Amino acid sequence: MASAPPAPRIHWFARLEHRLHVWREGRARRRGRVATILPFPGYGGPGWVRVVGRVLIVPPQRRTRDGEPASVRGWRSFVGIPVSFAAVTVDVGGSTHQVVADRGGVVDTVIHADLEPGWQTFTISVEGQEPVEARAFIVAASTTFGVLSDVDDTVMVTALPRPFIAFWNSFVLDEHARLPVPGMAVLLDQLLRQHPGAPMVYLSTGAWNVAPTLWRFLSRHLFPAGSMLLTDWGPTHDRWFRSGREHKLTNLRRLASEFPHVKWLLIGDDGQHDESIYTQFMEEHPESVAGVAIRRLLPAEAVLAGGRAESEPHAADSAPWVSAEDGAGLRDQLGEAGILH
Repeated sequence: MASAPPAPRIHWFARLEHRLHVWREGRARRRGRVATILPFPGYGGPGWVRVVGRVLIVPPQRRTRDGEPASVRGWRSFVGIPVSFAAVTVDVGGSTHQVVADRGGVVDTVIHADLEPGWQTFTISVEGQEPVEARAFIVAASTTFGVLSDVDDTVMVTALPRPFIAFWNSFVLDEHARLPVPGMAVLLDQLLRQHPGAPMVYLSTGAWNVAPTLWRFLSRHLFPAGSMLLTDWGPTHDRWFRSGREHKLTNLRRLASEFPHVKWLLIGDDGQHDESIYTQFMEEHPESVAGVAIRRLLPAEAVLAGGRAESEPHAADSAPWVSAEDGAGLRDQLGEAGILH
């Protein structure tokens, strides 16, 4: 009889991180604090929905005098305590489902449910707490076009390639001080207006911790609502930190598999690896790409980034590939390529 394969070894740093979370959770519960579920915008198709959220123990939210959430500095997004392997109840489409969060408290699961195309709501709850409302965009079977955009330095100025500047922008600045990339909100809105029913997906290597702040930023600057695919920073079973490149490629491949009839317009910037990631995805799934739009860093941003990244090669006979320094320039380029009218 063949012996069972050995269980995968868990990186010591991942074990240490888990022990720290368990200690913080126990300390918080002794103080009477309870877990809550933070839902993130998901997506789905005919007969299914991808439910995304995170179970955390969070400090009371600061509010202004009129009851609105108070503006906070970036570091406050990271003080929540993830609850490992929490049992979560999802009520969607008239049925109830029980799912389990992962080691980092993240819920990312597909549930069978028949929902109408467009934005739909359902509820999620944990540990007997009051259910909270979650949203997901359901893509119709007839939809053939979608928009996928990076976040950092594509819709929001972060200077991510320069670690100290990125740290300051992400952790120290007040969230209202964050600036949008000029013209990007108008570009995305125009794309979705010309393609009713098209899904909008924000794919980022940013942590799930910042999802609520990101959602408020997008709403405040009139970006179209969209599904969010972020990641859980920190160690994995076999490495110190998660691979941002692999995170993006994995989700791109998943979208291609889930929506084989959809061609995606991929939007990113030349400050990190979006060009090489999109090139690789185009080579693997040319039938899933309507075009690529790359925002070139402005000269000052390129200096902060330590020099402009070199463009990756891409097939000349593949989907249109355009680049410009802001949303207005990309809009013009996409118009010339026939993607935007």
